[in-house]
Amino acid sequence: MELTYEAVAKKIDHSLLGPALTLAELAAGCRLALQYDVASVCIKPHAVKLAAQILKGSTVVVGTTIGFPHGGHSTAMKVFEAQQAMADGATELDMVINIGQALGGDWDAVRNDIAAVVKVAHDGGALVKVIFENCYLSAAHIEKLCQICGEVNADYVKTSTGYGTGGATHDDLKLMRKASPTHVKVKAAGGIRNLDQLIAVVDLGCERVGASKTAEILEEVKARLGATGEWPMPPSETVSRGTSHDSY
Repeated sequence: MELTYEAVAKKIDHSLLGPALTLAELAAGCRLALQYDVASVCIKPHAVKLAAQILKGSTVVVGTTIGFPHGGHSTAMKVFEAQQAMADGATELDMVINIGQALGGDWDAVRNDIAAVVKVAHDGGALVKVIFENCYLSAAHIEKLCQICGEVNADYVKTSTGYGTGGATHDDLKLMRKASPTHVKVKAAGGIRNLDQLIAVVDLGCERVGASKTAEILEEVKARLGATGEWPMPPSETVSRGTSHDSY
């Protein structure tokens, strides 16, 4: 990982998904993302237009969720959500798989669900990050999902919603990177609350990190860089693992 402020900031998808967030708080979150110049915001679907207005002309892109948080929406509904999100200004879509279908081994249905969202998103110029919710899955399920995502040309595989029983673990991230083809990137979400945790998951191959502690992480980057611009890396044993769930 290139240890610069921009390199860290552009790994972060700033999460604005809390069920109790008001419109004013969502707007403030977008302005925070703009201030820190992160990769994207991932905002509740009803506020995509608001985010697009605030972030217009910036390098921070607008993302939202599809089938969130449980993945049980019909495929037709997920496709409609994707179309509406793009019409409102979203260019990145984080979709939840149908977890029950995956656990039941109904892989054709899982494949068709993901493929339908990927197709409509790519037709509209958007990226798709496919959320597995690993806390409910076995290693075999995760491997199979990575294979399917590669076959249907999903852009990312992602660990968690933040609303399951667990978040991003190092073992799961290693498996996802190994099981995914090179054209599919990996996103870690859930439990990444400080800079050392972010560095650790990026070192495992993650291209994006979902976080709600964006300001704290990036202020820590500034503090470590200091006036010299040099990066004093912490000893490896101080890098803690992101194993618990977060708001994203």
